[in-house]
Amino acid sequence: MTLKALIFDVDGTLAETEEAHRAAFNRVFSEEGLGWHWSVEDYRALLKTTGGKERIRAFCGMPEAGGVTLSDAEIARIHRVKTGYYVDILAQGALPLRDGVRALIETARAKGLRVAVATTTSRENVEALCQCCWGQTGADVFDVIAAGDEVAAKKPAGDVYELALARLGLRGEECLALEDSRNGVLSARAAGIPVVVTPSVYTEADDFSGAEAVVPSLRGGDLAGALVAGLVG
Repeated sequence: MTLKALIFDVDGTLAETEEAHRAAFNRVFSEEGLGWHWSVEDYRALLKTTGGKERIRAFCGMPEAGGVTLSDAEIARIHRVKTGYYVDILAQGALPLRDGVRALIETARAKGLRVAVATTTSRENVEALCQCCWGQTGADVFDVIAAGDEVAAKKPAGDVYELALARLGLRGEECLALEDSRNGVLSARAAGIPVVVTPSVYTEADDFSGAEAVVPSLRGGDLAGALVAGLVG
């Protein structure tokens, strides 16, 4: 089957965004007087729950939350504020793409492939990253964007990848997913899409069973670059 599209996860795959997310969460937690502060280790564990609102809800059930409970409306409001802070961080333009990402997208386009996103994050966050790293809108960078707030179930469910496939008008075997996490691998495979993984600083210890390859970066000299080059050549 001829490869026709690359479908990228966003957080941890296109860029190491998770520290910006963590900083934004901690800022709003402080301003709300919740007494919460998510450390790197806290956030690594919480990332096993996909979706920011879902992460807050999960934390409310943990001893570390200090007995604080929040309604769904309160969680949604806090998450909206957090998203604004995240967008502000990216607007400073200091977050680089991960090694090889820009060149891979350029190579794929030169070879006639379509390029898409399938992510648990919001469309607003995708737009912020595209402005930060490319100085362009999401539609200028990607042919299709499927975001977490557009589907019923987030990763590891296959919904967001199935949405991306529907918008691309392609079958799973005609695409290659680029991911950084176990939940991402499970999501892509649920939609019938082969996956190459480049672990991020927060997912290095994940189980990537089911991936076609696990490599340090997407640059051409790494196995992922070689694999993709072979598939699109």
